[in-house]
Amino acid sequence: MDIEILIKSLILGVVEGLTEFLPISSTGHLILAGDLLDFNDDKAKLFTIVIQVGAILAICWEYRGKIASVLAGLTSDRQAQKFVLNLAVAFIPLASLGLLFGKHIKALLFKPVPVALAFIVGAFVIIWAEKREHKIRVHSVDDLSMLDAFKLGIAQAFALIPGTSRSGSTIIGGLLFGLSRKAATEFSFFLAIPTLVIASLYDLYKHRDLLHVESDVASFAVGLVAAFISALLAVKGLLRYISHHDFIVFAWYRIAFGLIVLGTAYSGLVQWTVD
Repeated sequence: MDIEILIKSLILGVVEGLTEFLPISSTGHLILAGDLLDFNDDKAKLFTIVIQVGAILAICWEYRGKIASVLAGLTSDRQAQKFVLNLAVAFIPLASLGLLFGKHIKALLFKPVPVALAFIVGAFVIIWAEKREHKIRVHSVDDLSMLDAFKLGIAQAFALIPGTSRSGSTIIGGLLFGLSRKAATEFSFFLAIPTLVIASLYDLYKHRDLLHVESDVASFAVGLVAAFISALLAVKGLLRYISHHDFIVFAWYRIAFGLIVLGTAYSGLVQWTVD
C-alpha cells in the first residue's frame, strides 16, 4: 500500500466533493490539483472518474426522500413521470455535444492555463447574471416545463469547457431563464445524477484496461469516501448559503484563483502542464 498515493487520493477526493456542486468547476480544480500533485497520468484520469461516484451518492443521500418518491410513482404519478422526463430532456444537449466534440475538447483544453481562463470568463458571466433583474416564474423543480428543462440542458452543455462548471452553468442558466435560486440549484443537483452516472460508466468502459481492482481498491475507496463526505457538506452549505446570498462570492473566487494560476504559469513559479 503506497501511503503517498493514498494521501493524493484523499486530497483529490476532497477537492472533487467540495467543488462538484459549487459553481467553481470540479473538473478545473481536479486538473489543477492533479498537476500540482503530479497525479495526472491515465490512471489518475480513471481515478477522477471513480470518485465522482462519491459525489453522486451524496446527492442521492441528501435527496433520498424525493428520489424514492419519484421512483415509487414512475408508473402512476404524472408529476414523477414529468420530473424524470425533464431530466432526460436536459441531459440530451451535453450528451450529444460531448459525443461529438468531447475528445477534441479534452485534447485542447484540459490544461491549467485554458482552465484558468475559463475560470475568469465564467466569473464575469456570473457577475453579469447577478446584476440583471431577476423575474422569477419557477419556484420549484416540479414546476419546470419540458422547454425549461431543455434550455437548462443547453446551459449545462457549456460545462464541456473545463473550468466553466457544470453546476455553475446550470444554475446561472436557471437564473437567466426565470428560476428561483433554490429551483435552479436543486435542478442542477438532480441533473448531476444521470449526467455523472452515465459519463462515469462510459469513461470507465473506455478505460477498463487501466482498472486493476486489487491494486487500486484502497486508493479508490479513500477518494470515493472523501468525495462523498465533502460533497454532502458542500451541498448542505450551498443550500443554506443561497437562502440569503447571491453567487457573486463565487465569481470573485474564480477570478482570484484564475489569476493566481495565470500568474504562476507566466512567471514560471509553477511548471504547469502545457501539452
